[in-house]
Order: sequence, then C-alpha cells, then structure tokens
Amino acid sequence: MRPEKKLLTAEYVKRLNASPFFFVVEYRGLSVAQMTELRKRLKNVGAQIFVVKNSIFRIAAKEAGIGNLNGALTGQCAVVTGQKDISAAAKIVKTLGKELDRLRMQFGYLNNQRLGAEELLQLADLPGLEVLRAKLLGVLNAPATKLAVLLNTPATQLARVIRARSEQAAPAPTS
Repeated sequence: MRPEKKLLTAEYVKRLNASPFFFVVEYRGLSVAQMTELRKRLKNVGAQIFVVKNSIFRIAAKEAGIGNLNGALTGQCAVVTGQKDISAAAKIVKTLGKELDRLRMQFGYLNNQRLGAEELLQLADLPGLEVLRAKLLGVLNAPATKLAVLLNTPATQLARVIRARSEQAAPAPTS
C-alpha cells in the first residue's frame, strides 16, 4: 500500500476509534454548499462528516475491529462520527435528506453493534438525549413531589382547623 493510503487508513482508524458511533451516508448529487450546510449542522450537535474512499475505509474498519464491510460500501460514501448523541446526528441527516432528496443513510455502528438503515431512521425519530434526560428526571421527581404534598396536607388542614377554632373562641370586638 502506498504511503498516502497508509496515512489515510490511519486517519480513518483514528476517527473510528475515537467515536462511539458512526454511520455511512450516500451523498451522490450534493453540491459543495449543501455538504457545507450538512457539516455545519452536524458540528452543532458534536458530530462531523468526512468523505471516504470505499476501499480504504473497508481496510480501516477491519483494522479498527469493526469487521468486514465488503459489499456494504457502494456509491459515493461519507461517514458521520461524533462524541455525543447519535440520534441528533441521524436526525440532521434524515431532515436534510428529506429537504434535498439526495442524502441517504446506508448503515452504521453503535458501540460495535451494526445498525441498518431502518434502525438509523428510528434513532433519528427519537427525542434528543437532553430531552430524554429531562423526561426521566420528571418521572423520578413526580413521586417525591406527590409525597411531599401528601405529607404536608394533614399539617396544613390541622393548622386551618386550629386557626378557625381560635377565631371562634376569641370574643368579638365591641364598638
């Protein structure tokens, strides 16, 4: 293998090992401006996209321990990687793919588990990680709030009864 290809393979391996996920998209027909827009949107969610040479990416995937991608890489491919939320990155690719009708997710890997195009689309439909965390906190917080209200209710009612009794027992002011 030529030194340039070895260097490119090493770069691909480095990116794959640094990311908990990656997915492959076919970008045939995208203009430079559209690809730049995609890069910008992905950067906002902590992901990036890079165009790959299919044969070299196959070798890099094997070296990174992902497995054999023979036959899986076809057409003009780019790879999306990131450190944060795979569903946010997939959502951006899906949305832009609908807008442009030229971007298609092929397959991906999340923690060394292969995901098909359908599974990636399902991930894209999930709410973001922050939204899921907020919902989980709401679910966990609800019983505690209800318990506090339940515990405070008898004390509040008792205080009202005592106050009403004291107001009844107090003599009415005479003028």
